[in-house]
Amino acid sequence: MTVLNDIDQRSREIFRRLVESYLSSGEPIGSRTLSNDIGISVSAATIRNVMADLTDIGLLHAPHISAGRLPTELGLRLFVDGLMQVGDLTPEERRAIESEKSAGNVESLLEEAALRLSGLTQTASLIVTQKTDAPLRHIEFVSTGPGKALVIIVFEDGRVENRVIETPGDLPASTLIAAGNYLNTRLNGRSLNETRASILEEVETNRAELDLLTSKLVRQGVAKIAGGDDFTLIVRGRGHLLDDPAEQDLERVRMLLDDLEQKRDVIDALTAAKDGEGVKVFIGSENRLFSLSGSSVIVAPYRDESRKIVGVLGVVGPTRLNYAKVVPIVDYTAEVVSRMLK
Repeated sequence: MTVLNDIDQRSREIFRRLVESYLSSGEPIGSRTLSNDIGISVSAATIRNVMADLTDIGLLHAPHISAGRLPTELGLRLFVDGLMQVGDLTPEERRAIESEKSAGNVESLLEEAALRLSGLTQTASLIVTQKTDAPLRHIEFVSTGPGKALVIIVFEDGRVENRVIETPGDLPASTLIAAGNYLNTRLNGRSLNETRASILEEVETNRAELDLLTSKLVRQGVAKIAGGDDFTLIVRGRGHLLDDPAEQDLERVRMLLDDLEQKRDVIDALTAAKDGEGVKVFIGSENRLFSLSGSSVIVAPYRDESRKIVGVLGVVGPTRLNYAKVVPIVDYTAEVVSRMLK
């Protein structure tokens, strides 16, 4: 912001108009283009001089010698923080966001929010949510080969998760069935946090009356269920990253798609942004994960019924995102999701 304070009002207006034109077209902006803007009442020569000064202080750069100018990351940051005129949501956009249904489980609500967020912004949407300690309906152990078994976990809200565990040798089917039956009698309709300590104590003191192999399988199953990631990631709209005809850098898009496949890294990057209020905008290298692909991330936290932040939602796309439009969409989506979670 100190950089903007050092330039006069005319230079600020030319800079703002240039950035807005770039975000709209994705192309370098020249002085002739800006001189045709009815909001700028100075000559092309004056605009060229201002653009040269803005380049010297690091707000603009020229991709080619004879081309127009593009905003740098610093320029985009100063535009977003100090010059951007945030737009209002249209009635249609508000209705689309508000049409999310609170019926069903939380996962369904967030899936729907991710789809609407991607559709409204024409970007890839990201939602990080904290896994809930939901009651369980059924647990089953299925052998997948020597020393391996699949734990199938069905929750009361309909969610199904599969976890692979290592087992002691080539277990007989009767041991897998016995372990599943034991856990089902103690976990059905209850969460693991409610019963984990008592189950482990019962197994350790042999009050469960299980044989050695079954006891070991039960302990491993409980540890695996409790040891999953604290957060889960929903990504929708990857295809939008390839839709923009002005986006020629396919290598950048490929790198971004590769980044999105690194689930744990994406979760870490977004959960680091969940502290605080309101929308946060990360441009280019400001976000470590997406720095090489030159992408921008716009995120906002959402809350549960106790006003505790339980996740983050937002979008990722090229740095020439329409920030003025996307910021209020992300903000209102977070508000509506928080309302639905009540």
